[in-house]
Amino acid sequence: MMKFANFTCAAALCAVPTFLAAQPLPKDYPNKPIRVVVPSPPGGPPDLIIRMLEPRMSLSLGQNLVIDNRAGAGGVVGTNFVAKAAPDGYTWLFTTASHTNTPPFNKNVQFDPVRDFSHVSLVAQNFGQALIVPPNSPAKTVTELIALARQQPGKLNYGSAGIGTASHIPAEVMKSMSGTDIVAVQYKGVPEVITDVLAGRMDMMFVGTQIAAPLLQSGRVHILALTGAKRWKGLPDVPTMQESGFKGYNLINWFGLWLPAGAPRELVARLHAEIVKALADPEVQRQFDIQGLEAVGSKPDDFARFVATESTFMKELARKLERAPVR
Repeated sequence: MMKFANFTCAAALCAVPTFLAAQPLPKDYPNKPIRVVVPSPPGGPPDLIIRMLEPRMSLSLGQNLVIDNRAGAGGVVGTNFVAKAAPDGYTWLFTTASHTNTPPFNKNVQFDPVRDFSHVSLVAQNFGQALIVPPNSPAKTVTELIALARQQPGKLNYGSAGIGTASHIPAEVMKSMSGTDIVAVQYKGVPEVITDVLAGRMDMMFVGTQIAAPLLQSGRVHILALTGAKRWKGLPDVPTMQESGFKGYNLINWFGLWLPAGAPRELVARLHAEIVKALADPEVQRQFDIQGLEAVGSKPDDFARFVATESTFMKELARKLERAPVR
């Protein structure tokens, strides 16, 4: 059985340049609305998080943050757009771990997650993705789900928001470690997958706890396990994948803020301070706690090292998954 390391690795493992230009920040910044590109549809985890922060940051900055959902290709469309934008502080990227996860799995990616961006802050992380199934699924545990998949190779399917996303990687690791043949079906975004899971057209998916928990409470899905190393207090009865027989399985999702490469250091520092201020708001902290999120607010240089480490890790994980045959 293959063993896989954490989705999130120690941020200090390697040093990388932050690619920040030396030009000063204009004194009147910002003097117009700021576009925040979220490369996934409305209603997904990154969209929900940035909309929690937006009112506080807009008020503090004195300009509106305009959320621009540019979905497609597992985040590639919107991320490419930001990579090519001017580094003047009026185009931001807010996205998930797919920023580093997607490139090793998708040869059509045109951006480098380290080189093509100025790294502002690791904003938040969760306790893992939730493995959900429709309420009428015959599988009530992970063990039963794997047994069902082995009995019917190629019959079960899982939905994801695209290659390299937090709904794709955990499923592929599960398949590799269990030696099962489960068909991957790619969607434009998380909400579309959930619609099909709720309707029973999709057998399973991995999704953030902030989305899964309300669905469980309303009886619309079953949650079989969480992908993190420890249980979340919001779902105390839900076991981890490790507790379900997947030794070494520990995958979590994270969320960060970037600017195009070449942004002034002063600008990056200013936006990092704004993020930290918003994360300190008691109502934001309350909402994060409800949704199974931990606020981070890491410094730009630490975030740059973190992204470089994650990028290296995901390249190795992609190689492992490519070498792992389905039995």
